[in-house]
Amino acid sequence: MGSDSDWRVMSDASQLLTDFGVPHEVEVVSAHRTPDKLMRYGREARGRGMKAIIAGAGGAAHLPGMLASVTALPVIGVPVQLATLDGLDSLLSIVQMPAGIPVATVSINGAKNAGLLAVRILAASDSALAAQVEDYARTLEAQVDEKNRRLKENL
Repeated sequence: MGSDSDWRVMSDASQLLTDFGVPHEVEVVSAHRTPDKLMRYGREARGRGMKAIIAGAGGAAHLPGMLASVTALPVIGVPVQLATLDGLDSLLSIVQMPAGIPVATVSINGAKNAGLLAVRILAASDSALAAQVEDYARTLEAQVDEKNRRLKENL
């Protein structure tokens, strides 16, 4: 994440990865304040065994795109909402990448979906993890059925 203040949003991605048993790391890497660290982090990620990067940033939000420019790993961008512009600035900064530098972008503050997207990327080559993703989907379906049942009881 671009700043420790982003943890309030990005913790959802970390929790989802933990829930699925996916080892991961959490790091503050600023595209503007620590550019050398950003370059090292992105270039060395695959060598450290990482399979995807989830990068959350607010405001100018250059972190996901800059990471995508220095690694072959899939990068998932999370626009973090700040006090101004309701996170639209972050969203546009992340989603408007030039051709050749893709960043998969989730909704503003959508770190949970970023975590789930990373899990699905990993599950494409891990049948046990794919089974967990399918179980998760069934759990969501059961939750909707239960909500529907409760709603009908209160009509």
